[in-house]
Formats: sequence, structure tokens, C-alpha cells
Amino acid sequence: MKEKLISILRAKRLNPPSSFEIRLALRGLLNKEKMAVLLMTLIFFISILGLWTELQKRFALNIPAEGGTLREGIVGTPYLVNPVLASTDADRDLAALIYSGLMKPDGRGGLEKNLAENYSISENGLIYTFQLKENLFWHDGEPVTADDVVFTINAAKNPAIKSPIRANWEGVEIETPDPRTVKFSLKKPYAPFLENTTLGILPKHVWKNAAPEQFSLSEFNRQPVGSGPYQVKKNKRSSAGIITAYELKSFGDYALGKPLIPKMEILFYNSESEMLSAYEIGNIDSIGTISTLGVAKIKQSRSSVKTLILPRIFGVFFNQNKSEIIRDQKVRLALDMALNKENLVGEILNGYGIFLNGPLPPGIIDQTNISAFNLDEAKNILEKSGWKYNEEKGVREKSAKGKTSIELAFSISTANTPELVKTADAVKNMWQAIGAKVEVRLYEIGDLNQSVIRPRDYESLLFGQVVGRDPDPFAFWHSSQRNDPGLNIALYANKTVDGILESARTLNDVGARKNKYIEFEKEVIKDTPAIFLYSPYYLYVLPQKLLGFNTETATVPAERFANVSKWHLYTARVWKIFVN
Repeated sequence: MKEKLISILRAKRLNPPSSFEIRLALRGLLNKEKMAVLLMTLIFFISILGLWTELQKRFALNIPAEGGTLREGIVGTPYLVNPVLASTDADRDLAALIYSGLMKPDGRGGLEKNLAENYSISENGLIYTFQLKENLFWHDGEPVTADDVVFTINAAKNPAIKSPIRANWEGVEIETPDPRTVKFSLKKPYAPFLENTTLGILPKHVWKNAAPEQFSLSEFNRQPVGSGPYQVKKNKRSSAGIITAYELKSFGDYALGKPLIPKMEILFYNSESEMLSAYEIGNIDSIGTISTLGVAKIKQSRSSVKTLILPRIFGVFFNQNKSEIIRDQKVRLALDMALNKENLVGEILNGYGIFLNGPLPPGIIDQTNISAFNLDEAKNILEKSGWKYNEEKGVREKSAKGKTSIELAFSISTANTPELVKTADAVKNMWQAIGAKVEVRLYEIGDLNQSVIRPRDYESLLFGQVVGRDPDPFAFWHSSQRNDPGLNIALYANKTVDGILESARTLNDVGARKNKYIEFEKEVIKDTPAIFLYSPYYLYVLPQKLLGFNTETATVPAERFANVSKWHLYTARVWKIFVN
């Protein structure tokens, strides 16, 4: 039988065997031989599969793929989705998705070109010239031109419009030599000016008929038309007409390429607890801005918590005009040494932050991580300065001219928010440990700003400052800014510091400016006009399956969307030869 089979196969060796011939051949084999053939066939296919897998590893890549929907929850209600008018996080978040500027944050502490193809800065630092990219379009299909940039800046400068960013553009002149060129002229050098050009640009053809006095009332603040990565598809409103959600779709003509996530839904909630409840039942996938207390309540199994560095500092700022006690530099120094700032970060921020010794946030200059906490030394400084502990009263006292004695007592004013209340109580307890009597005064944020901060009616103020990507501490520490609307809430006056700050803001060289900031920080730490506590991280909850998020720093929470066009929920396996 075997010989017959062989002769048949030889006779037809030039042609592949038919199915009948294969069955005939297999029928003629012994069971052991059949098993051998099956085994060899299995080995053959496994080898092919292994070879294919190895080729995939060597010559194929996982690349981002388009698809999916991201639903994000935000606390607050949008009203002015307009980069010129936006004043709340909800407004700024949507403006960041819908509008684009000449420049944009790169997510790593710097800036990159957006609508701008290139730019140049004159040697004297007074002229900034931008060239727009070709083929830029608004969401409604109209072309973006230099006239739109001029219209936007003039709107920001117009006092009748009451833009919160008006001060950024005072003294800046703008002209357009041609439809793609914009030239800004400054009266004096201002190194951080480039930061201003991240402002989202408004479409002139949409807004040109809006009277300045009616600008904030326009429906285009709720139905915005921009040139950013996402455009409005529709919004949802409650029965009272309040916007509860925006549905956005990716914009194919975005200057930096069409986003990979085709659809985003932004849902708005009245409180963090309400937003967390929506997250728990699966109504949202991500949470924009969450407290350290809220993070502890989310399910880590389906989420990834991103920690971003924000240029924010929190501290206790002293008003020496209101308290004779605080006017004593030795007292301020002792109060600083009595604070265990590492514990504050651990207990108040649950570890989501960095403790500070100076007025600049992390990342601006090389910071020292050495804590100045020394309770015994703090007590010793007070003892040597004549502050004796009264066991009966539980407070330190000091003899004063014309008085029997004065107590080491003062108040801390702050906002009635959970983290600041906890911080104020912790600071109070630490200062009581060295014999200080401290009263905590709580205010709603509106009352704090209007009735306490603006008239400078406080002995000490527990508060935060947003310094900025390029810090320019001028507004917070120059003596000219001591009174409202200036932001020098420590009422600090130091001629040396004034000179340093005036010089630093004119230097375009980053290294030279950094050296000035180092000088500035050393001088402020020496004078102790405030006690700097911590810089909290910005916390952002995203689904674990979301990829492409590479933002590390942000000036405001809205900058978490700095690279949103590169986010993706899916990937595809593609051979390297097909990838540009």
C-alpha cells in the first residue's frame, strides 16, 4: 500500500495534491504516523505564529488611534465662555478647549506656538512680531486673520468691557502689517510678555456688532465660536435655563491637528460631593479639580490621579501696621521656626504638595528642602527677646513702656474653605505650643476680599497667591503694590527688593532673570514679612485607559488641557514602515 501511495505522489509531483489524495494518504498511515503528521502540522502553525509575533515586536508599533468619548465633571456653572471675560474655573476650562491663542502652554512649564507659525523679539525687548500659520479657520469655517488678533486685544483693553486681564495689555500697541502678521509694541521691556499671547483669540466677524457695554450679555458667551481643538455641538440646560452640560466635538481644522478623542462631554455640578456621586455611579469618567479629601473617596482601580505642579503658594502674610507685636522681626522668625511645615503637607494636603521656605513656588529656582522647624529654638528666641511664659494665663508676655505687659496675641484671618480652615487651626495649635495666643477669624471668600484684603484690615492673613509660569513677583512684593488694587498683602517695603524686581522683569535672558529671583528670595526670607507654608499640587482624575496625557505643570487648572489634542483612548498596531 505504501509503495502504491509513493508512486501516485511521484507521478503527480509537479502538481499540488488534491484533497482526495491527502485523505487517501492519511488513510494509509498508521495511527502513530497520523499523530506524527498532526504534531508536525501543529508545530508548523505555532512556529508561524511565533514568527509573526516576533516580527510584530520588531517591526510594528502601537500608535494612538481615534475614537471614544470622554465625560468630565466640573464644579461650577459656566457663564462667560470667553477668554477676554472668563473669571471662573468653569469658564476658563471651556475657553481652553474651544479657543486658541498665538502661543499655548506646553504642559512642562514653557510655551509653544499655536496659531503662530513663528515669532521674533527685538533686541531692545520692545517689539514682538508674530506670523500666523496659513489656512487657519474658525469653527464656522471663516478664516482666522491678524484682524481677529487686533480685535481681541482691543476688547481686552477696552475699559467698558471690564476684562479681568485688562492690566496685562495696558501700554501695549498692536498693528497688522499684513493679514498674517501681528506686531506688539511695548513702552518698556517686560520679559514675561510672551505669556500674554496665550490669550484665546475671538472671531471679529462674530463679535464686531456687540456693543462694549453689552459684551458680557452676548449669547456668544454661551454659544462660543473659536478655533481651538473642540467646537460646541450643543449644550444642555435645566428647566431654569442654567447650563448643565456641553457636548463638544473635535475640530478637524485645529492648528495643531484634529484631536484623537472625537467627543467630549463637560458636565457641571454644584459641589464636589455631588460630582463624586456622579463619578461613583459612572456618569462621568474624569474629574477636573478635586480636593485632597475628595481623592481619598475615589476608586483607584478605574482611575489615575495626576498631580500637576501649580505656581501657587500659601502662607501667613503679616500686616505690621496693625500689630505692634508682629512688627518685631524676632517674633516673626520664632513663629516661622515653630511651624512643622512637613506635617502640614502630610495632614492638610495628604502629601499632595511641597512645603516652602520662601515666596517662590517650586520649579522657579532651586529650592532647599531643609525644614527650619525647631520648637526649642523658637522658644529660645522669644525668651531672649523678653517674652516670658505666664503659666497661669498660658501665654507669653513682655513688659512694655507705659504698660504693665503685653501678650503675644494676634489674629489670623482666612477664607472659610475646608483646607484653609484646617491649616489655620493647625498653625494656631503650633503657635500656642510656644506661648502665642491666636484667634482664627473666618470669612466667606467674597467678604474676605472686599472687607478684609482690599482695606488691609487684618493682623495676619492666611491666603494663597498664583505667581505665574514666569513668576514676575513684582505685583506681590514691590512697595508700589502695597495698597489695593496692588497684591502686596504683606505691605512689604524694601528698596533692595524693589530694585531687584524692577531689573528682573526687563531681562529676556532666562538665566540672568533666575539669578535675580534668587537674590529676591534671599532678601525676603531674611526680612520674614510672611511665613510661607506650602505649594499644593493640582489633582486631576482621569480614566486609566486614557493615554497621551503628559502635562506636568500648569498656571491655572484649565491648562490641564494643554495637549488635549494628543489624548487618546485607543491604540492601533502598525508596522514602522507605515509610520511617518
